[in-house]
Amino acid sequence: MDLTTRVAKAIDKTPHLAQRRLRFETSHGKVTIMGTVSSYFQKQMAQEAVRRVEGVEFIDNDLEVVWG
Repeated sequence: MDLTTRVAKAIDKTPHLAQRRLRFETSHGKVTIMGTVSSYFQKQMAQEAVRRVEGVEFIDNDLEVVWG
């Protein structure tokens, strides 16, 4: 299974991110997470989910927190 698939599964399995339309890009162990979440907690949970994925060496968390 490639890195992109592993990252997608990790994000999909995270209950704090349900119904979020997060985008991400992977390249040589680097993952960039993009999109919007409704709290800093969700932003951190997305990063933690990706951090645990085998093959991830660097995370660029570009998620934007939008209230309401």
